Amino acid sequence: MMHGEPGRGGLDIKPHAFDPVRNPELFDGVLARRILAFAIDVVIIFAPVALAFVCVLLFVLVTFGLGWPLFWLLYPGTVIWILVYYGSTFGSPASATLGMRVVGLEMRTWYGAPSYFVLGAAHALVFYVTVSALTPLVLLVGLFNARKRLLHDILLGTVVINSPARAAALRGTP
Repeated sequence: MMHGEPGRGGLDIKPHAFDPVRNPELFDGVLARRILAFAIDVVIIFAPVALAFVCVLLFVLVTFGLGWPLFWLLYPGTVIWILVYYGSTFGSPASATLGMRVVGLEMRTWYGAPSYFVLGAAHALVFYVTVSALTPLVLLVGLFNARKRLLHDILLGTVVINSPARAAALRGTP
């Protein structure tokens, strides 16, 4: 049975789409630019959260404290906003968050398909759970594998690569 052919039970076993040996330009500088992309995304995510905080605070002041319970909605609202942000940006045709687009990255499944909403939301959820539970040291996993995948990428079967335009520029082709 060859890779990519239906196997037992009708399962389609696909090979890895991105080979760091044959296409090193796909992985060149990915980890450093992921950090920058994450910083940009944090600003994009928390700007509306900060605005909501200020609005709730003003409402509490105007109502002489009666609006205080609205602060309880900020945390679940923030979680929902993060999941929607990552799900919708990873599920877009660019398959990348706004920060990743700025630095020329995109996320794909390990077999090369573009990302989709549920995978993007799960990616954010697994990232925050692993970093919260296992400390940020889990991010060191990316230094020890050729595809520069982090722990949450491995768990979800995703890979972050340079965008086609950036890869072409690194390759030296127009």
